[in-house]
Amino acid sequence: MNILVVLTAGIALVNVVLLVTLLVIYARIYIKTKASFTIGLIFFAAMLILHNVIAVYAYFAMEPLYSMDLMPFFAVIHLAELAGIAVLLKVTL
Repeated sequence: MNILVVLTAGIALVNVVLLVTLLVIYARIYIKTKASFTIGLIFFAAMLILHNVIAVYAYFAMEPLYSMDLMPFFAVIHLAELAGIAVLLKVTL
């Protein structure tokens, strides 16, 4: 198994953890306020969780099909997503 595949999948899993945290926070806000805006945030977080879970599965299940030349780009995409999610979590707290 290529180390870059494992690293990229690991970053995606960190994204999932942060997104689940955001999802819980948004759900608590919705329960308290019933604000419809938070439903959109919950949907957004859920779709990003789905994206990252599918990505992790694909990295391991279809690793032979990926060109290893693409993996640095996938890693940067997940790192950029991680930065965005981390900022979103920071401003949410």
